[in-house]
Parts: sequence; C-alpha cells; structure tokens
Amino acid sequence: MESHYRSIVKAITWRAGGTIVTFGVAWILTGNISFSAKMGMLDTTVKLGVFYFHERLWNRLNFGRSKPPEYQI
Repeated sequence: MESHYRSIVKAITWRAGGTIVTFGVAWILTGNISFSAKMGMLDTTVKLGVFYFHERLWNRLNFGRSKPPEYQI
C-alpha cells in the first residue's frame, strides 16, 4: 500500500506534465498566452484533486494484486 505522501508527490509530478500539455494546446488553439496559463492552472487544480482521490480509491481495491506469502524466510 502506498503512503499518502507518495500519492501526493506522484499526483504533482503527473500534473506538472499535464499542465504543460494543456497550456500548449490552449495556446496553439487560442493564441492567447494569458488565457492559456489560466486554463492550465485551472485544469491542474481540478485534476490534481481528482487524481489523488482516484489513487486512494485504487489502493483500497485488491483487484490485480498478488497475495503476499503467509510467511517469509
């Protein structure tokens, strides 16, 4: 199971890349750098929170996980 801290750092690094992509696409489509920066920040704020809760939910599910051995030598 991952710690809350690890989930937060993982979400931040993932969203940093996503922010750059969102900013770039918005800038290409609108040509307005100020609007594109605002769009990137709004997108980041919303998706950072959604990603964190998504990760925490998946940490509660056993789907696809191997069971640990009953004992270790």
